[in-house]
Amino acid sequence: MLEAEVIVKGLVKRIKTQTIVDDVSFHLGSGQVLAVCGGNGAGKSTLLRMLAGILRPTSGEIAVNNVRWVQDRKRYAHQIGYMPDDYQFSQGLTAEEALLFWASLRKLPRARVEEVLGMVGLSEQKNKRVTTFSKGMRQRVLFAQAMLAKPALLIMDEPTNGLDPFWMQEFVHLVQEVKQEGHMVVFSTHQLEVADDIADQVMFMNQGRVVGEGTTNDIRDQYGSLHAAFHQSLGLK
Repeated sequence: MLEAEVIVKGLVKRIKTQTIVDDVSFHLGSGQVLAVCGGNGAGKSTLLRMLAGILRPTSGEIAVNNVRWVQDRKRYAHQIGYMPDDYQFSQGLTAEEALLFWASLRKLPRARVEEVLGMVGLSEQKNKRVTTFSKGMRQRVLFAQAMLAKPALLIMDEPTNGLDPFWMQEFVHLVQEVKQEGHMVVFSTHQLEVADDIADQVMFMNQGRVVGEGTTNDIRDQYGSLHAAFHQSLGLK
């Protein structure tokens, strides 16, 4: 099992005079999953892009296994896998070719590509062009590339968008397997039932701020359900 830790302290992102993410902190250890929940414009994607090293925080600290992005971007990148909410695949590339390209950047063997294709159920479609895939199938390709290097921290932005009910359940199983291997996971979602199934911790965001957080069990005990907690955190009935 992987020994892993991520520490986030006082994370802030401002663009000109607008604060997009305001004072976010959390801690995860090996095999723990954090679900970041909120509506459009809550700051979820910006938070995840800072964790992935795509955006530089205005202030605050991020460390994965004691490696800080601002001090050593290359070593930091080796600690993470990132699944964006969408991606424009190059015309003509098959699923296998796309993954082989990403594997070459990580200096990983073809065998690992075949392994992750099987993991997401795309072995039989590996020679088909990704641009012909449904949204859900493209999501599976993106999940596969994020897991190529077996990252300590897996970061996923709305990973269940476009998945049919069968693959929604398969996604839950995949993340549960990742947890058991010791990988840490941070993902954003507006589908609270997914967070309820796989998250150890839940963070509710609104307008860049954390408006509610806790372990999934504690939130259920206090509010009865994640849905009830989410509505109360936003001041909704």
